[in-house]
Amino acid sequence: MSSMRAISLTGFGGPEKLEPVQVPRPEPLPTEVLVRVHAAGVNPVDWKTRSGGGMSGVLGEPPFVLGWDVSGVVEEAGFGVTTLAPGDEVYGMPWFPRAAGAYAEYVTAPSRQFTRKPSSVDHVTAAAVPLAALTAWQSLVDTAGVGAGQRVLIHAAAGGVGHIAVQLARHLGAYVVGTAGAANHKWLRGLGVDEVIDYTSTRFEAATGDIDVVIDLVGDEHDDTSTRSLRVLRPGGLLVAVPSGVSPELLKRAAEHGVRATPFLVEPDAPALARIADLIDQGTLTVEVEDVLPLDQAAEAHRRGERGHTRGKRVLSVVS
Repeated sequence: MSSMRAISLTGFGGPEKLEPVQVPRPEPLPTEVLVRVHAAGVNPVDWKTRSGGGMSGVLGEPPFVLGWDVSGVVEEAGFGVTTLAPGDEVYGMPWFPRAAGAYAEYVTAPSRQFTRKPSSVDHVTAAAVPLAALTAWQSLVDTAGVGAGQRVLIHAAAGGVGHIAVQLARHLGAYVVGTAGAANHKWLRGLGVDEVIDYTSTRFEAATGDIDVVIDLVGDEHDDTSTRSLRVLRPGGLLVAVPSGVSPELLKRAAEHGVRATPFLVEPDAPALARIADLIDQGTLTVEVEDVLPLDQAAEAHRRGERGHTRGKRVLSVVS
């Protein structure tokens, strides 16, 4: 059995628990594809899981390989695969929340959890897309049903999910309000944000209101962001609480305000990724990559991510 490079989480804890290793290369089962990973996106769920939170309850005890964002090339197609063939350039977020093992040279997954990557961008940019864009798509389109003329507030608008969500909300015809530090205001306006609120100097509930949908990418763990968001929603409005879910107390307060609150968890969705790829190729949606590190520097990627204030996404390059 041939081997491959991967980054193993040797135990829950800090970034030092991420170690380069050699592991057996996976083999595709029927209806699966083997994808040679060219680049892997890094997401907050990665370091939360590494620390013992995130998806650790799903994945169990280490060792295991982190990562869900993949862009690469189909190396082999298992029996029964009809949608992809060897040589196809693909991207996806396979298996989430189960282990996908994207911090590695190869991954296997059901073929229909991948789709062809946007043709107008390279693998590094494509690897930054799946988890962030699917979170934005599924929260705005599938969960909230955002449409023309609605007012949407997006917290952490300059982050990986946020900067895609503001573009998608604008594409859907919404009036977009975002919270972000002052350094990112000009950039966000260029992406189509109508109003930007500096959360470091202004209480957002004092600066906006009559909001139809709040996409909260921060959560109550940080300055009671979810709870405070209830105050800006119009009657019947919806809070989509992405990172921390909805507590019984938050649900109670939402009812008291005459609004709704719902938790959210992203899932693999190749048809949505195909539509997102079209938006990227049409120039409607752009993806910001703050920096790119080689696979062996996954620990450093986590350190940088945990410091916060990332503009867009961070990516690991697997094939140079």
